Amino acid sequence: MTTRGVRNNNPGNIDFNPRNNWQGQLGLELGVQKPRFARFDTPENGIRALGKLLLAYRGKDGTPGVGGPGIDTVRETISRWAPGNENDTEAYIGAVAKALGVQPNQTIDARLPATLRGLVVAIIRHENGGVPYQDAVIDEGVRRALA
Repeated sequence: MTTRGVRNNNPGNIDFNPRNNWQGQLGLELGVQKPRFARFDTPENGIRALGKLLLAYRGKDGTPGVGGPGIDTVRETISRWAPGNENDTEAYIGAVAKALGVQPNQTIDARLPATLRGLVVAIIRHENGGVPYQDAVIDEGVRRALA
């Protein structure tokens, strides 16, 4: 069975917001009783949007006493991406930190291609139960996010 994230070319399960005019965004997901997530024309553009959001977090207020200024740790990033009212955020943080080979409160720099790629892949895996994309698809989405 194909997950919603993969079906919508939105492997980060980004909520639809009409104010966000993402590249390749087609609108609200189709074929579900309570549509919530954005739909994209290609997985590369869905991955691009995921990466752009992660990069934008750097300029947001982080958790006092954790990392540096702004959102710059796995804990801060995933706490914003997957709030505890909807997710097992601690398990999510642990999975992403392990995938990146860092501690949850260790400062990371998502502006670095390898770090952003690692975050993207870990989020896709957690949101969809696996990573159904070839490396070239992930790499192109990350490249577009960093452009």
